Amino acid sequence: FPYKDKLFIGSNTGMHIFDNSSPALPRRLSIFQHARACDPVVVENDKAYVTLRQGWCGAAPNQLDVVDVKNLSAPFLIKSYQMENPHGLSIVKNKLTVCEGKFGLKSFDAKDATDVKLQQHIKDIHAFDVIQLDDKHLLMIGEDGLYQYDNTDPKNLKLLSKIEVKK
Repeated sequence: FPYKDKLFIGSNTGMHIFDNSSPALPRRLSIFQHARACDPVVVENDKAYVTLRQGWCGAAPNQLDVVDVKNLSAPFLIKSYQMENPHGLSIVKNKLTVCEGKFGLKSFDAKDATDVKLQQHIKDIHAFDVIQLDDKHLLMIGEDGLYQYDNTDPKNLKLLSKIEVKK
C-alpha cells in the first residue's frame, strides 16, 4: 500500500514498512510482526489498519489491528478488534470499510483508534476487496460481481450499481 513516499507491505508474518523516496532503491525501515495470517494493510495519517484472518495463510485470529506508524522505525499495536473473517479493507477520511468474506461488508468510524465503531454491516453479500475512491464512493468486489456504493453516510451505504459475474 503506497502512502506518501512510503510502502506498507502486508505479508503472512507481518507488515513491512519501506522508504520509497528513491523508487529504484526502496529501503526497509521496520516490520510489525504478527502471527502467521493473511495480511492486507491500508494507512491513513499515522495509523495502519491490518486485517488478519485464518485460512490458507495461517492460523491467526480473525482480527483488525490498528498500528501506530508515527515513528516508522518503531510501529506498535494500538488495539485489536475481533472480526469474523476479514479480507480487503480501505480507509478515506476516517471511514474504514472491511470485507468479511461470506460474512459481508462492514463500515466503521475510525476517528478514534482506541474506539473504532461499527456503523453498518451488510450481511447478504460475499465481500473480498474494497477500494474507497473518495469520501463519497467505494467499489467492492464480491463473489458474484463488482458493487458500487455511495458511502457519504457510513451508517447507510447505498448500492448505486452492480456488475454481475456469471458463474
